[in-house]
Amino acid sequence: MKLLLLEDDKDTCAHVAAILRAAGHVVDESTTGQDAIFLGTSNDYAVLILDRMVPGVNGLAVLKALRAAGVQTPTLFLTAMGNVDDRVEGLEAGADDYLVKPFAGTELLARVAALGRRPRVAEVTVRLVVADLEINLLKRTVTRAGKRIDLQQQEYKLLEYLMRHTGEIVTRTMLLEDIWAFHFDPGTNLIESHMSRLRAKVDRGFDRELIHTVRNAGYRLDAQA
Repeated sequence: MKLLLLEDDKDTCAHVAAILRAAGHVVDESTTGQDAIFLGTSNDYAVLILDRMVPGVNGLAVLKALRAAGVQTPTLFLTAMGNVDDRVEGLEAGADDYLVKPFAGTELLARVAALGRRPRVAEVTVRLVVADLEINLLKRTVTRAGKRIDLQQQEYKLLEYLMRHTGEIVTRTMLLEDIWAFHFDPGTNLIESHMSRLRAKVDRGFDRELIHTVRNAGYRLDAQA
């Protein structure tokens, strides 16, 4: 597994890293909190191992920053701060496990292995963005170039569907089945009328069109002409 180790004491860092590498793990070492935040948000690690007593940005602050940035990688605090309040504080900050120094190498490896076996938390998509068009899925709001666009319920669903299929051709059949739950063609201009109103709201008055008609195929939302 690929691991991130934050430990400011160079001898301890080398010792812990050696134990982990001997077990076949790949270890990125960090001696500062700032560096750990950068590495943690720039790489995909299986487990984070953080010391709490790091000068400057300490391990607790590192974990809070990573969690705030959406990094949900399983995390083990490996630290000398071992009283009950310290452990509770660490776990409440988002840690998944807590191991107090001094420790046995076998226990460290067992805890790392256990964390590595945990299913990864799926990242929750809260925004869809194409060029200057954005949907906030939590607030169900739509903006383009910072300007709010008010959509009716079906228009919103239609736009969200197009944005989730950005760059792909979306056929009439797909829209009838997935937006309106029709498994037959009603023989009306239902889609065309909704698409016309949506395009008027999303594209009219802006520098470029994002919703395109693909002749004899369907529609495509794309930042490219």
